[in-house]
Amino acid sequence: MSELETAGPVALVGSGEFLAQMVPVDAELLEGRPKRAVFLPTAAAEEGPARVKYWTDLGTSHYSAMGVEPVPLMVLDKQDAERPELAAKVAGAGLIYLSGGNPGYLAHTLAGTAVWQAILAAWRSGAALGGCSAGACALSRVAYDFRHPDRYDGEGLGVVSEIVVIPHFDRFEHFLPGLVDQVLARMPPDAVLVGIDEDTALVGDSDRFIVRGQKSVWRIDGDGARSRFRPGEQLELDGTRAR
Repeated sequence: MSELETAGPVALVGSGEFLAQMVPVDAELLEGRPKRAVFLPTAAAEEGPARVKYWTDLGTSHYSAMGVEPVPLMVLDKQDAERPELAAKVAGAGLIYLSGGNPGYLAHTLAGTAVWQAILAAWRSGAALGGCSAGACALSRVAYDFRHPDRYDGEGLGVVSEIVVIPHFDRFEHFLPGLVDQVLARMPPDAVLVGIDEDTALVGDSDRFIVRGQKSVWRIDGDGARSRFRPGEQLELDGTRAR
């Protein structure tokens, strides 16, 4: 039995965190769970205080409008991630959410820390766990920094270990030509590459993942062949492969 069979759902989101289009997804994740959302702006820490404030303000407004207690968790570096008082704030969350920025920095900062252990404990006890853009990448197998591939190009947090994520999929190929081929050439051979369009989420429980949101999710095989999954359709993981 995998962890996903006993834990809360996982949402891998292409873009749109804390915006109106993601309200239905967040509401689904919080259904039957405490109306308390702990969210981390960690991935944006390298972009400076103004960007961190943008995410915390946006998340606070978003969850407050939903009638959910917002708990911004100010984990900006490895030292913060080891602070017991910050780790303690994760307890009691119905949803834990990792927002956008640099996926490699996010995974590097959280991996093996007190805060990450608290997040895993809450998720394993039934809390929902979401990641958008960089957050989605970090929750998957490998946390590639698509814009700067030589920085933080390493292991993701591996909550969904079968998957490697390309977020913003409907936009990234226009801005970063050849991205899919580059990722396919470098990713682990036993993982599945998944492109998630903007304003779209892949929400999983056990080995069943369902597309939510407005656009599509794409499974990309090793030869580059693509399969499209629209909202409401199911993408299943069987061991290490999607179908």
